[in-house]
Amino acid sequence: MVKKANDKKIIEKKTETVKAVLIRKKFQGVVASDKNDKTIVVNVDSVKIHPKYKKRFTRSKKYKVHDEKNQFKIGDKVVFEECRPISKDKRWRVIY
Repeated sequence: MVKKANDKKIIEKKTETVKAVLIRKKFQGVVASDKNDKTIVVNVDSVKIHPKYKKRFTRSKKYKVHDEKNQFKIGDKVVFEECRPISKDKRWRVIY
């Protein structure tokens, strides 16, 4: 068996510029604590439905959120988004 040079397939690689699209999670919640400097604790409630019994129930989770200007107080409604790690527990920052 003799192989010919034409039998080899050359694969050309395309170089395309790909723009990274950042999709950040956003949540809305109520400020539960503002005692730490530049940090607020936000309580986020979500409604779940039990798969078998179809009953609705509420789950809540607390997030530590970065508040640069210390402008939010307990009871305020805030919207916050995901960001780079700021500290051990803070990975969220306030939008408004």
